Order: sequence, then structure tokens, then C-alpha cells
Amino acid sequence: MHLFQALLFLLAAMRWGDWKNWRRYYPTILFFIGGDLLKNTILHDHRMWQYQETIFGEKILFGHIVINFLVMAVIYPATIMIFLGKFPIEKGKRIFWILFWVLIYFIMEFIDLHFKEIKHYYGWNIWWSLIFDFVMFVILWIHHTKPLLAWAFSIMWLIILWNIFDLSHNLLK
Repeated sequence: MHLFQALLFLLAAMRWGDWKNWRRYYPTILFFIGGDLLKNTILHDHRMWQYQETIFGEKILFGHIVINFLVMAVIYPATIMIFLGKFPIEKGKRIFWILFWVLIYFIMEFIDLHFKEIKHYYGWNIWWSLIFDFVMFVILWIHHTKPLLAWAFSIMWLIILWNIFDLSHNLLK
């Protein structure tokens, strides 16, 4: 399933991605990937969610980290190339564009849950993913224009989630 999703995102990026301006989006792609790498590092032994492959490709995508690398290498850049490349100029349309992308990620996770391609742990659930995706897409948009502000919001969001889920400081050892 994850290979199929990555292929869909790759095809969508080829069709709708703003390839001629890819250098403008590169810092935000790295920010997106870096945030996921940070999450995987800090929460290595306390994952809030974990990818798995159950439909096809189990021999290629044999664990969370391998699947997550596929997501980081294909889905995240494709997302940014389309999300920022087609970001509306009109202020009124911006919220709908963000909500559209939140819906895409929500549907993708809903499907993954249905086919047992992802598991949630430690109180995380699809509704937390919905909130997380909304905040994430807002921060990604902010990062494109004001990177330092996006870093500040990301750190605040990390602290908020850390406290809500009562994560131990031992995870940082």
C-alpha cells in the first residue's frame, strides 16, 4: 500500500508540482524531512504511530524505518512541490487549500488504518493525526515565507504535544 501511495504522490507531483521553482521549496522539503527525522530519533522507543506493510511489498518495506524513508523521500517532497507550488494568492482560498491537504493526509491515514498499514500507540489516534496535520500544513506554509517563525512554532507545538502525552524526559537520553 505504501508503494502505491508513494507512486500516486510521485505521479501527482509530476503532473501538478512546480518543478521549475523547486529550489524555492527545497528548504521547506528539508524542514519537513528534518522534523520527521527528529520525531523518529526522539521517539524511537516510544513511537506514537508505526508504519507496517501488510498488502504487498512486505519484502521491500519490511519495517517502520524503511517505510518512513520512502515517505520522506517521495511523499514529502511531492507534497511540498504541489502544496507550495499551487498555494493560492487569495487569502480567502488559503485556508481551503490547507484543509484540502489535511483531508488528503486524513484519508490516507484512514485507509492505512483500515488495511492495518499503520498502528497508533500511547493515546495517539486518527483525531490527533487530524489536528497534527492541520498544524503541520500551517507550519509548512509559514516555513516557506518565515522559516525562523516556523521553527519557533514547531518547538512550541513539540512542547505542547510532549506535555499532552506526558512523555518522559528519559526519551531524550
